[in-house]
Amino acid sequence: MADLETIFSQLRRAPDVEAVNLFAYDASDRLILAAAGDAVLGADAGSVVVIGDRYGALTLGAAGTLGATDVRVHQDALTGEIALARNASATGVVGGYRNLPLGEELVAGAEVVLLQLPRALAELTELAETVARWASPTVRLYAAGRVKHMTRSMNDVLAHSFTDVQATRAAQKSRGLIASGPIVRTDFSYPVTSRIDELDLDVVAHGAVFAGDKYDVGTRFLMSFLDTMRPDAHIIVDLGCGTGILAVEAARRRPAATVVATDRSSAAVASTLATATKAGVAVEVMRDDAMASMSDSSVDLILCNPPFHENAAVHTGGAEKLFAAAKRVLRPGGELWTVHNAHLHFRPMLGRVVGPTDTVGRNAKFTVTRSVR
Repeated sequence: MADLETIFSQLRRAPDVEAVNLFAYDASDRLILAAAGDAVLGADAGSVVVIGDRYGALTLGAAGTLGATDVRVHQDALTGEIALARNASATGVVGGYRNLPLGEELVAGAEVVLLQLPRALAELTELAETVARWASPTVRLYAAGRVKHMTRSMNDVLAHSFTDVQATRAAQKSRGLIASGPIVRTDFSYPVTSRIDELDLDVVAHGAVFAGDKYDVGTRFLMSFLDTMRPDAHIIVDLGCGTGILAVEAARRRPAATVVATDRSSAAVASTLATATKAGVAVEVMRDDAMASMSDSSVDLILCNPPFHENAAVHTGGAEKLFAAAKRVLRPGGELWTVHNAHLHFRPMLGRVVGPTDTVGRNAKFTVTRSVR
């Protein structure tokens, strides 16, 4: 078996943004593997589950240094799955895992679960309830995160689904939580459905989706320009669709157009599909990395509320990646409409990456821009 530091040294973030202040692993990965080491070493094939592995540190650490086999893995972000596959090839730890959606097949009978703590309590709630419902009654869940992003509420969330929750000692600014004694409940907290009266729309949201079941103010501001966006658009893309509010409303107002909703998040794709189904509109929903599967010069109009975080770090590299993708898939004369926090000043970047860019709306918090390919 390989040395953990040898494996970690070969991990890369690609296809996510690579930068000097962004890393493919951190101390919380080490903490989880150290705490769970004996349990993983003694685990039967197929009884170890990894959830939330960002780039493969947990999966490849468990398989490559602790001997876990047939590891079941769930990563919400498609980019995480791609990075794990690349890093598995680079480290030589190949074939020891399989990716699965969040649900019964992922955790059925699991004895050991390794979890990178998400920052959103809603996501943690859905993950914990899923493990408690279908894992072995003797399962132990080993979770950890950076101390600065952890709250006491995380203990409370885990205590809702497990009878025993213990905190580990902090190490290198990370802390672990170990849970056991799953509480099997008859209902799930997620997905949740909420009504947006002003849109006459029921929104469905899984725990990991951005903004949850809310009609966030950025989307609301961008929506106010929907009727003025390129009126002759035949193909419209909601890039980073979240719960699909923009996609569904575009499909309602432009029934002759083909509307595509795309996101790298499996929770977002599931939420959008459910929201569109409830609304009774036709929306093509796909899990994709920055429209990688879409053809060049094939789209008339793209709507985007771009990210400005890479995991916990404030970083605009993810937004620039989406802008470059928009330029590739837009037809000449096609339009990219974005909404972003006003302080980010994305307009120069949009002009450089996509094409001529105008500010079409601004309020105290947000700016809406139109870029023409």
